[in-house]
This record gives sequence, structure tokens and C-alpha cells, in this order.
Amino acid sequence: MALSKTAHIVTAYGEELDQLNDELARMGGLVETQLTTAINAIARRDAGVAGEVRQREKQVNAMQVDIEKRVLRLFALRQPMATDLRMTISALKISTDLERIGDLAKNIAYRAKDLSAYPALGLMDRVERLGAIVIQQLHVVLDALSSFEVEPAIRVWRADDEVDERYNALVREMLISMGEDSSLVEPGVHILFVAKNLERIGDHATNIAEALHFMVTAAPLEADTPPAS
Repeated sequence: MALSKTAHIVTAYGEELDQLNDELARMGGLVETQLTTAINAIARRDAGVAGEVRQREKQVNAMQVDIEKRVLRLFALRQPMATDLRMTISALKISTDLERIGDLAKNIAYRAKDLSAYPALGLMDRVERLGAIVIQQLHVVLDALSSFEVEPAIRVWRADDEVDERYNALVREMLISMGEDSSLVEPGVHILFVAKNLERIGDHATNIAEALHFMVTAAPLEADTPPAS
């Protein structure tokens, strides 16, 4: 009877971990959709998507609260150890990063509403390119999270320099343009905020990569981390 009870407890624990991972995957998918919608809105200067993104943000926030509750329940009732402990802690960290990405996507969508009052800017293609790179980074790291593969996570982590370089180049060009043409100052400020939000989203994607690497390997992700075998 004792063995049967133990097996039941282990099975229930595994099911709870699976549910936690499923909820994290759903949250990641929603955040990715939210970010894509916001970037498309910026490209089109579409003032009509802010409400849609805001509604998704509420869903993302609710998911984070649910994940926090699941994690607290696991700690209280299961006392996870080793791999299970890393998975539980990492899930909590990742959900926080995803929630922040959702907030930043909402802010980007609101900037699209502000930009709709101005003519299209010449640097908008640079913004779209930066957005496309950040979306791709997020997509890759979320896929890696679903499959527990560290190699894609390492690539995302190492690619953060490209995001930073493109962000810095965009800021320099935007400031030069604003200095040469005062009519670009107001819309340019909105573009600078969008670019900064995208750069921060890139940072959160690397945070997720670090959390995934720790979850799988129990080691931090550092500059001298070798490629996964």
C-alpha cells in the first residue's frame, strides 16, 4: 500500500510540473502574439490596436499570478529538489520576464497611437528591423523552452549584442535627424521610446535564455559557456 501511495504522489507531482510548463508555454505564446501585434501597429502607425494589446496584457498578468500560485503550491506541498527545484524556480523567473515583455509590448502599441498623428518617418524601416530581430529572438527562446534545448538559448543569449548594436545605431541616427529637422522632435521621441522598449525586450529574452540554461544544466550561462554538445 505504501508503494502505491508513493507512486500516486510522484505521479501527481509530475502532473503539477507538466501543468506549470503548459501554463508557461501558453503565456509565452500570448506574449509573442502581443509583441508581434504591437510591432505591426508601429509599422502601420495603427491607432486601433491599443485596446486589443491592453486586453491581452490583462490575460498575461493573470497567467503570471496563476504561475506564482502554482509555484508556491509546489514549494509548500512537494518541497522540490534538484532538477525539479531548478525547474520550479526558473518557471517563476521566466514568468516575470514574460510579464515585463507584455508590459513593454503594450507601451509600444500605445506609441503607435501617438505616431499616427505624424507623417511616416524615414527611419521606420530600422525600427521594423529591430522589432523583427527581437521577435525572432523571443520566438527561438520560447521554442527552446518548450523542448528544453539549451543550444538555441545560448544562441539567443550571444545574439543580444546585435540587438544592442542596432538599437544604438538607431538612436544615433534618430538624434541626428531630430537635430537637423525640428519637426521630427516630437515623433522622434516616440521612436526613441519604442527602440528602448525593444532593446529591453531583447534583454528579457536573454534572461529567459539564462533561466532555461540553468534549469537544464544547473550551470550559469556565461561568456565562456561552450556550445551544447
